[in-house]
Amino acid sequence: MTAAERVPVLMYHRVGEVHASVESRYCVTPGRFAAQMGALATRGYRAVGIDAFVGWLAGGPQLTAGDFVLTFDDGFRGVREHALPVLERLGWPVAIFLVTDLLGGVDAWNASGRHGGGTYPLLTPDEVVEMQARGCSFHSHTRTHASLPMLADGALADQLTGSRAAVEKLLGLRADLLAYPYGHVDDRVEAAARAAGYRAAFSVQPGFNRCDLNPFRIRRLDVFGTDSPGALLRKMRLGSNDGSLRNLLGYYWRQAVGTGR
Repeated sequence: MTAAERVPVLMYHRVGEVHASVESRYCVTPGRFAAQMGALATRGYRAVGIDAFVGWLAGGPQLTAGDFVLTFDDGFRGVREHALPVLERLGWPVAIFLVTDLLGGVDAWNASGRHGGGTYPLLTPDEVVEMQARGCSFHSHTRTHASLPMLADGALADQLTGSRAAVEKLLGLRADLLAYPYGHVDDRVEAAARAAGYRAAFSVQPGFNRCDLNPFRIRRLDVFGTDSPGALLRKMRLGSNDGSLRNLLGYYWRQAVGTGR
């Protein structure tokens, strides 16, 4: 098998029904999620565990071409109900970043309704434990989904250390991977994450990941509810959040005329 030179990480949020048009960006319907995973499998892609990926970034065992990482932010209950059965049939692992103070509640950071959508239930602690036994891995998305650069130093440290401690207490395993809420990160936040004992952190900057990447600025491709299976495949091909056919044709044109990407 060919060794991987670059590895994409996919970022999902909620899998479930869309009740307002504004929700379609961050909610993928169950049928579309199954179609997306089927398209990836048919094209030879294979999800690998997040620990194997972070180890590869650090110079550990090689991954192979076609490997990718599947992540979910927030810990919505629909991941268990709709996504996990699909992934179990494929034998694919998944990593879920939890907002630990809100387990068993709803996505309170959206409660103002300013985006025009509703709020939705998050996994309960018992569901997290059950999903871990089914092969899912769980990591930190802070305590309350706060925008970390906006916090004072003490509150920032509390969001980072408190969520990590909560995951470790619940699951009895070391929890040292982080996803920044909203993707908001700066040098101070990165330094605080390192000080809190994390070994890697995931951003929302699109692109591929290579072994020389800063492990506290891991890139992810945002999967939208409007993405057809074909659009997702184009995102994977390009390492871009723009999965349009026009973007793909533009890429091939640039390659043909020798201008690169």
